Amino acid sequence: MQLDLTGRHALVCGASQGIGRASAIELADLGATVTLLSRSPGPLEELAAQLPRPHGQDHRWQAVDMLDTTRLQGVVTDLAAAGPVHILVNNTGGPPGGPAHTADPAAFEAAFRQHLIAGQAMVQALLPGMREAGFGRIVNVISTSVKEPIPNLGVSNTVRAAVAAWAKTLSGELAADGITVNNVLPGYTRTGRLDSLLGTQAKTSGRSENDIARDLMATIPARRFGEPAEVAAVIAFLCTPAAAYVNGVSIAVDGGRTRALS
Repeated sequence: MQLDLTGRHALVCGASQGIGRASAIELADLGATVTLLSRSPGPLEELAAQLPRPHGQDHRWQAVDMLDTTRLQGVVTDLAAAGPVHILVNNTGGPPGGPAHTADPAAFEAAFRQHLIAGQAMVQALLPGMREAGFGRIVNVISTSVKEPIPNLGVSNTVRAAVAAWAKTLSGELAADGITVNNVLPGYTRTGRLDSLLGTQAKTSGRSENDIARDLMATIPARRFGEPAEVAAVIAFLCTPAAAYVNGVSIAVDGGRTRALS
């Protein structure tokens, strides 16, 4: 398979931890030069120094909040002006849990800005370079909730579905330019996000986090939580030349938990 990303430049969002961090490692190992992006400069600087360099890549980092659309667009525009970015891994932390009917309207606005508006700003900044290269990969890390809404994640369910619809629309608009747009849908994965959800459920239910985790794992055919590297491997594949004909799909990486057929 054509898995070599030598000479390609990848921008990985949410790269300071979890799935973003694991994705940056996978892409660098395949030969890509990686620019890391998140709010936390310390972990980004540390990771940039540790990333694989099989071809002597010069990995970089940028600290910016995805909620700050104006600054985000400026940072990504400057990055693209310095050289084309061929790969975008659009990944950011999920909104707080809770029912949809009790959520403040401002929570929906913030979630749309962090997930969909930020993605739109980055895509617009990066498209010229992708088109000129005749090669582009946009991978959105969202959630299995786009196939089956998850109870008590009202805001997240709503915005994730919007991102999936946006990505599907883009996939049809950009395919003729050699640009694919796909979504990866992590299930329960050992990240800070899962720890937060377990903690919230423990507080509201009065049960222990271990008991809640055991019950969640019982809903997964694999009977375990996923690892960030397992999700990152799928993301990295979608970014390679081998995946050139995979476009407009949402791939669940969830140990078989999602029961929906489509």
